[in-house]
Amino acid sequence: MTKIRKAVIPAAGFGTRFLPATKAIPKEMLPIVDTPTLQYVVEEAVNSGITEILIILGKNKKCIEDHFDISVELEQILMRAGKDDYLKKIRDISQMAHIYYVRQKEMNGSGMAVLEAETFVGNEPFAVLYGDDIIYNPQKPCLKQLIDAFDTTGKIILGCQEVPKEEASKYGIVKPGAIKGKYAEVINLVEKPPIDKLPSTLASIGRYILTPDVFDVLKHTPAMPNGEVCLTDAIQTIADSTGAYAYTFDGRRYDVGDKLGYIQATIEYGLRDENLRDGLTNYLKNLKF
Repeated sequence: MTKIRKAVIPAAGFGTRFLPATKAIPKEMLPIVDTPTLQYVVEEAVNSGITEILIILGKNKKCIEDHFDISVELEQILMRAGKDDYLKKIRDISQMAHIYYVRQKEMNGSGMAVLEAETFVGNEPFAVLYGDDIIYNPQKPCLKQLIDAFDTTGKIILGCQEVPKEEASKYGIVKPGAIKGKYAEVINLVEKPPIDKLPSTLASIGRYILTPDVFDVLKHTPAMPNGEVCLTDAIQTIADSTGAYAYTFDGRRYDVGDKLGYIQATIEYGLRDENLRDGLTNYLKNLKF
């Protein structure tokens, strides 16, 4: 079976839920403690064995390219100042993987964003990671779990977790068929169903292993009334024909596309930082309103 070595990260959205901050700063560059959210996603891919990454950009997102590029002037300043720890961090960012970029000229849906990756992917299975979800698992990254699941099944894999019923309408929800351990056959994938019509509470969480036949399917997938082509519609077509699996991964997920989820991630990552832990813990214990 072909080794999965490529990943696609759509990052073309406007980030309207974080306005006014995202008027000038891409939401993917908003920091969790001192690290942009997008860097956590890239690190997950790299730590899962990915060596080539394509980031789908929109307008006014050149700072994403700058972040993952070499910064000669900054490196020289850090070198002269003897700040070796910072120098290593900066160099590590530019050396993590081969990162490429393409611009999605029109905001016409997640499916069309992924379609921009057709030339990059070629005839290989590949990963898709969305930046609205940061997943913490220091033992085994979420994407690595999904890659292993694909190696076992040879079928499209959706990274999933159970969500509270009252929140399920925010996600693509899987109607499962046969279930075996962490694997569930995908019978239906419903995008943001109303709470009274939920097929389950098993939510697709922005991590996929896809096969290259998805590109032909996307080209023939009709747009929704709002003009967008949805990736989940193409996945449903493939699930109906050759099969797909939902895999319940292990890890602490943060919905950083939501303000509360973003704040939770910032606090918990701060508590994991040995230089911040004690001070932040004391602050939270003594916080009063």
